[in-house]
Amino acid sequence: MGNNEEFKKALDILDVELKKKGISRRDALKVAGLGSASFLMGNGTEAEAATIANASDAKGKILIVGGGLAGISTAARLTDALSNPDITIIEPNPTSVSYQPGQTLIGAGVWEKSDIVYNTKDFVPSGVKMIKDMAKEFDPENNKVLTESGQTISYDYLILATGLVLDYGMIKGLEGVGMSSEANPEVSKKIGKNGAHSIYYADGAVNTYKGVQELISEAKSGKKLKALFTHPNTPIKCGGAPKKIMYLIEARLREAGVRDNVDMSFYPNGGKMFGVPEYHDAIVKQFEARDMKWEYKNNLVEIDVNTKKAIFEKRWLEKGEYDPDIEDYDMIPMSKKIERDYDFIHITPPMRAPDAVKNSSLAWQKGSASKGGWVELNKETLQHTRYENVFGLGDVAGIPMGKTGGSARKQYKVVTENLISLMEGKELTSKYAGYTVCPLITDIGTVMLAEFDWTKKPTPSFPLDPTQERYIWWLLKVYALKPMTIYGMLSGKA
Repeated sequence: MGNNEEFKKALDILDVELKKKGISRRDALKVAGLGSASFLMGNGTEAEAATIANASDAKGKILIVGGGLAGISTAARLTDALSNPDITIIEPNPTSVSYQPGQTLIGAGVWEKSDIVYNTKDFVPSGVKMIKDMAKEFDPENNKVLTESGQTISYDYLILATGLVLDYGMIKGLEGVGMSSEANPEVSKKIGKNGAHSIYYADGAVNTYKGVQELISEAKSGKKLKALFTHPNTPIKCGGAPKKIMYLIEARLREAGVRDNVDMSFYPNGGKMFGVPEYHDAIVKQFEARDMKWEYKNNLVEIDVNTKKAIFEKRWLEKGEYDPDIEDYDMIPMSKKIERDYDFIHITPPMRAPDAVKNSSLAWQKGSASKGGWVELNKETLQHTRYENVFGLGDVAGIPMGKTGGSARKQYKVVTENLISLMEGKELTSKYAGYTVCPLITDIGTVMLAEFDWTKKPTPSFPLDPTQERYIWWLLKVYALKPMTIYGMLSGKA
């Protein structure tokens, strides 16, 4: 199916679903913001209307490492913005890429794997050189990148959009699983069967739905079962995903009439449901209404997938001796290992930057961000703090929050504008404000659209209470966001 056909099909589905509620597409989507609403109504976006008529004559060899959503979108926008672009992308898998936000829907049986795969080559801008390879070493002092195949590629300007690594192997018992891709045979040996599942890669999402069906089948026999859901002690892409899959599985169990037979517990490493207080409070109420349990300060450190036992490190603080200097008690950090049985477990893996980035001077050299090897950037300009000709965006960016597609949609425009300013010898004036959006799926049919930035306050782009679960946002998530992303953002227009 061609791009226009698939886009039209998505809009037709959206119209049918909205008509059931007596709502027009224009009325329903105009509250989502001018850019997205006009795009989804088939009009030109504000970005498209503003396509640079007088492209910059700035010249330079631009190398983008990473050909996923962030990398291709940046290349497309730069191609439009430069009169004579010289752009190369290094990407190990240039043929097909998954629309990752859809993996949660696959895990709940709403979508199939074929719904999230697109061909990268269909979106590579004309004139952009694509190298099928992987970066092995970065040499920013000499403006060079060494690839796995032994090529040395030089650049004038470097953009890092590598994404991140799903490091299942940090959990004892999952050694060898590594970054987990369909090409890694160790994955299927340990994850995707016998109750242990993960939606964070496409086949894992497919197997998760099979696991949900097995859980329902067991529950129908009258057994009392336990389903566990984890959130690790590292930054992760889409911080809401571990809860989304829990909500959706709860909905499937309820739909099958077996919810009372399955005890559902969420074990996050952190001390709250969400960093924004208003969204935290809303989620707690949603969990209580659904009888979904939770316990903070738990990190999955070990698992035996054969015996179905998961070991968590539980952390807490205990009051120590009184300190007269600060007129308060010392708080002593404590921890212990707790073993928990499960019938079903969803594993959200620890995540980090790829080795080539993590082991390079481009990574943060101190602070908590250095542990994950994230790229050291100015959080507003997205320029490297030590190498002025280097920029970064997307999941690999070492900035507060921001590991979502919604963040990348804001970031790639900032990177494009600031890179061109640098090439022209001008001041970098474009600023990323930390915008992040999490369409938190709370049921099959409702979504809480959580928008926020570094202020950690709700920043809704529509005049509705952002803490409420709404059907319209379900339609946006299931039918509209993918075509908006694939045919808008990847072309550099949205």
